[in-house]
Amino acid sequence: MDDFDFSLPDCDSTVLEPPGGSAVDPREAAEQAVENPHGPHLAEIVSSDETVAIVVTDVTRATPDDVLLDVLLSELSDAGVPREQITVVIGLGLHRPMTDEEIASALDEHADLAENHDADSAVEIGRVSAGASDVPIELNAVVADADRVLSTGMVEPHQYAGFSGGAKTVAIGAGGESLIRYTHGPDMLSHDGVRLGRIEDNPFRETLDRAGDLLGLDFCLNVTHGPQGVLGASAGHHRDVVADLAEIAKEVLSVPVEGEFDAVVAGVPDAKATNLYQATRAATYVVLGDRNPLRSGGRVVVPAELSEGAGEGRGERRFYDRLAGASDPASLYEELRSGYEPGAQRAFVVARALRDHDVYIAGSDHPTIVEDCLMNARESVADAVDPGSDVLVVPNALETLLV
Repeated sequence: MDDFDFSLPDCDSTVLEPPGGSAVDPREAAEQAVENPHGPHLAEIVSSDETVAIVVTDVTRATPDDVLLDVLLSELSDAGVPREQITVVIGLGLHRPMTDEEIASALDEHADLAENHDADSAVEIGRVSAGASDVPIELNAVVADADRVLSTGMVEPHQYAGFSGGAKTVAIGAGGESLIRYTHGPDMLSHDGVRLGRIEDNPFRETLDRAGDLLGLDFCLNVTHGPQGVLGASAGHHRDVVADLAEIAKEVLSVPVEGEFDAVVAGVPDAKATNLYQATRAATYVVLGDRNPLRSGGRVVVPAELSEGAGEGRGERRFYDRLAGASDPASLYEELRSGYEPGAQRAFVVARALRDHDVYIAGSDHPTIVEDCLMNARESVADAVDPGSDVLVVPNALETLLV
């Protein structure tokens, strides 16, 4: 978080950081995880004559995919699977494609195996029951055709899934619009169980898990992290991996909050500060989390450069169009309750937060875009906070669970 450097001399500030735990070496943790998986070892799952698709995260998540992929490929090599039978699919969901330079940086020597997912080319592989209806599950054609499906992932706090990772990397990252439309729709996101930090009795998480079972996610290797770095790794069955790492994450990321504040300065990791779609997660994690620390009329200030403006993917464009076309948050929220296209769910939750609290983006390269989207642009954090305010500073709002 290169932009998280400011001074508020006229305010009473409280800095809140989670315990953080102790960082581990990502490679050692990943190797130990695959040696002690939840379920059978990878070598017991794959055969030398089978094709393998490995779905990895995209540039919006700070996952050490080069290390995780290297560990998985080593295991596959030991199992006798030739490299030419392996394809790596970058799980974009509806985000923009990664550039060749970004792929090379993320996957290092294994970049030649990778291709960007295209949601438009996804094929239906089946349906999962969801309430009174069935939801079509669409999957990247390469992944659908593979004999075995593996994935990497980052188990970190997620606004809807409780924690990301597990089946989400494949079901959403390498899926089509149908599952995204259902899971990110207003009926799902208005459900009480759909909240940050909760995986039990969370219908969003359960739908993803059922999709993971249906699509045949054979083995996943995930990590979790905190301010100090990677805190642990887990491998094997996707449900167990998420449960395992979510417990670690909750223990090291939860922080009690006392009192109420006029403003929260909420930082985001560099990977999320590149566009408004991602950066607004800081505001919604604060306002719509388990414990909203703001008093009535309080504001959230997010320092973010926004080098990509609102964002360049299909979902990000829909997010911008909805917010920019609205007159006020309350009417937009009511309008979106009747439905929206995938991607616009972020406009829905932002509008929900904006009904009660103003959001300021500080230090943006695109202040006009910020203002278009019913938020406030300021040159610095100090410009966004009134003198004399009681301020809560959360250096990384996406890695802090306020309780």
